[in-house]
Amino acid sequence: MVQTIGEQELILNLKAAGFDGALIQQFLRCWKSGLRAEQLRILSQKRADLLHQVHQEEKQINCLDYLVYRIEKVKEL
Repeated sequence: MVQTIGEQELILNLKAAGFDGALIQQFLRCWKSGLRAEQLRILSQKRADLLHQVHQEEKQINCLDYLVYRIEKVKEL
């Protein structure tokens, strides 16, 4: 049996996923209209955006790690 998600639970989940108010409203319009393909497109785009952000932050961490390595290397000399 497939359970449907309630609107409040859906909104809470979208907020937890980083959706802003406008994107939540856009998603809810699609949800209420039964536009599954558009819902999936919105979720997929948000996922891609978050993954891109993770990769950018990973690069920043790598830069910090490199600086720490270089500073520690100087300390050893």
